[in-house]
Amino acid sequence: MDDETYKLPGQDDTSPIKKNKAPGNPAADLIRRKVEEAYSSEPNAAAEIQAVRAQDGASSSKHQKYIQNLMNSGKPVAEVQTEWHEYYTSLPDSEKHIVWQEFYAAQAAEAKKDTKRESNDLIVPSMADARPAKLRKAKSNPFHSLAFGISAGIVVIFVVLFSFFNERFIAPFIQPSRSLSNVPLITNTPVGPDPQIIIPKINVQIPVIYNLKTIDEEAIQNALEGGVVHYADTALPGYNGNAVFVGHSSNNIFNKGKYKFAFVLLSRLEPGDTFYLQKDGKRYTYEVYQKKIVKPNDVSVLGPSDRAATATLITCDPPGTSINRLVVTGEQISPSPSKNKPLQSKGRIAEQTKVIPSNSESLWSRIWNLLGR
Repeated sequence: MDDETYKLPGQDDTSPIKKNKAPGNPAADLIRRKVEEAYSSEPNAAAEIQAVRAQDGASSSKHQKYIQNLMNSGKPVAEVQTEWHEYYTSLPDSEKHIVWQEFYAAQAAEAKKDTKRESNDLIVPSMADARPAKLRKAKSNPFHSLAFGISAGIVVIFVVLFSFFNERFIAPFIQPSRSLSNVPLITNTPVGPDPQIIIPKINVQIPVIYNLKTIDEEAIQNALEGGVVHYADTALPGYNGNAVFVGHSSNNIFNKGKYKFAFVLLSRLEPGDTFYLQKDGKRYTYEVYQKKIVKPNDVSVLGPSDRAATATLITCDPPGTSINRLVVTGEQISPSPSKNKPLQSKGRIAEQTKVIPSNSESLWSRIWNLLGR
């Protein structure tokens, strides 16, 4: 039997309402029927408007035309909802039922269209693209994708450059003596008990670590976190020979320590400039007479120099890399080297060096090493 006949509340036996059975889930049909029987409430005005828009205007019923006129009246949504409610409640039960039936029919038709569109999109994408814009699904803007790709690329490039060369960009901003003059920034500093290196021209006054008795790279890197390191088994201030000191030029900002930029401006020193080594409550003054750049394996700079009492300052060059070593050598001018003690050590430990210490590994190098393991 294709049709089902039943009587609505308030109807007599002579005016039955017929409703076609909708194919589908019987449980859903039962629920719908129960809702229809409780049609004392009306379809929401917003949902009814949506249903009307899906209908052909020529075939609209009087109820649909009423809500369409409300929709086009320009009245606020709340006012449209109120008038629709008053209109609906004034209808007899049979008309209310027709309103519900029209609402269901419109919803079913719209659902069928959606299903067909989805099927076309899956089967014939090119035809889906040919449909009018209002029927096509929204597509992503290719310019947005391009902009996102460019932005992501810039971020990646920035991270790589930052990992490799961050010190070269950051160091000048944290050094107080970017603009150098002939007037030393540190002058007349009193001599204290703590061992220090003082370079007035580049505003350096940093602790010196003297107790390191090894040339192990890891041990040197750990010591450099506390300042400038006196290289093991080289001369000490107050002794004849070559006292060697190593310091970071521009180490990775993610590494530990406060002195990763200790010698970043060391290249500003020129012959005739002076620096000081302070040890055991005494200050030794050195005048620069030589500056050069050597390869990391040129360990000759760790040995004796061409003058009786010298101090050699070594750092990486260019700053932020470990490509070369910048070597600045000064001759002791005060107190007089004639009062120095003779060199006790023969530099046996320093002679075992194969590569001059460098900046510690950058963030990128550490990541690369981890990936390579």
